[in-house]
Order: sequence, then structure tokens, then C-alpha cells
Amino acid sequence: MPKLIHSMIRVVELERSAAFYQHAFGLQESHRLEFPGFTLLYLRDGESGFEIELTWNRDQTEAYTHGSGYGHMAFCVDDLEGQHARLRDLGYAAGDIKQLSAPTGAARFFFATDPDGYKIEVLERAGHYV
Repeated sequence: MPKLIHSMIRVVELERSAAFYQHAFGLQESHRLEFPGFTLLYLRDGESGFEIELTWNRDQTEAYTHGSGYGHMAFCVDDLEGQHARLRDLGYAAGDIKQLSAPTGAARFFFATDPDGYKIEVLERAGHYV
């Protein structure tokens, strides 16, 4: 059975982006590959083992465009209000907490934005999101 191992995003400032994921979501650097024109930095989630691969192309100075295809990554947390307050206290952009309900389930969540403009959904750990 194939195993999902990572998702890659391109970043303009590697250390700034790494700090966001480390401080905001507790991801830890697991591996770094240095190449002549670019660096790949892997940040691992200790609970699932899934990694985010930050790709830093050294000659890229302008922000990347996300187009209409990128959606978001998502994290689930036990204390949604606490995580929301923590991100705001760290100076990160965190939208309002929202709730959606449907006959098949419900979700409480908010969206944060990383330094490169990628949307990160933060869901309360419940129901499908455990």
C-alpha cells in the first residue's frame, strides 16, 4: 500500500517559513538537502510522521503566485481557541473561528496564513478530524 509522506510548497525566505511551521504547529526539521540553486527542508509532524517539504529556490525574490489550484493544508488540534490565541500572540495571521454543520457532521475551524500566503486550516479535533 502506498504511504503518503510529504507535500511540497515553494517559499521565498526559508528560515522565516520554517520558523512559522515550527512555532505555529510544532513541526520539527527532519532533513535538509542543499543543492547549488535550491534547498529542500523537510519539517515533520511527530504524531503522524507526515512532512512538509519547503523548497527554497535561491534566485526567487518575488512572492510565488498560488493560482486557482492550491487549496490548503490542515492541522487538527485539541484546543481550538488556545491555538487561535497562541498564533495571534506569535503575530501570525489567524482568521475568525467558524463552525459548519451538516447532517453528516460538523466542524469548528479557522484559517491561518503562512509567511508565503499559503492558507492553513486549523480544525478542532473531533468527529472526522481526529
